[in-house]
Amino acid sequence: MNRILTLAAALLAAGTLTLQSAQAGGRHHVDNRLKAVAIGTGAATTAGYFAINNWHWKWQDGTFPTQLGAIVGTTLACTAISPMIGTVVVNRPLTQREGHVLIGSCIVPIIGGYLVNAAYDAHPEWEPQTAPAPRHWKKKRKM
Repeated sequence: MNRILTLAAALLAAGTLTLQSAQAGGRHHVDNRLKAVAIGTGAATTAGYFAINNWHWKWQDGTFPTQLGAIVGTTLACTAISPMIGTVVVNRPLTQREGHVLIGSCIVPIIGGYLVNAAYDAHPEWEPQTAPAPRHWKKKRKM
C-alpha cells in the first residue's frame, strides 16, 4: 500500500511540473526554443554517460572513470555546452536568466530550470534592468 501511495504522490508531483504558470502581461521570461535546447543537451549528455559505461545500466566496477567521475564530467559538459547551443539557436546573446535556467536544467534534471526560473521570479533584483542588444551577424563582403 505504501508503494502505491508513494507512486501516486510522485505522479502527482511530476504532473504539476507540466502546468503553465501565470505570466504577468503575457511576458515569457525564457524562450521556448531554449527548453528544447535544455532537453536536447540533457539527452545527449545522458547518452554520453551511458556510452562511457559501454551502454550498461549497472556501473562496471574497476573501470576508469568511476561512476562519480562520469556523472560530474557529463554534468560539467552539459553546463558548458547548453548556453553555447542556446546562443546559436536564438541567434542573440542569452540573458542572465536564460543562461542560469539552462545551467540549472543540467545540474538538477527536469526541475532545475523551473527552480531557477522561480528563484528569479521571487527576486527580480537579480536581473539587470536592460536586456543585451541583439547582434546581427553579417558576412564580410569580398572586395
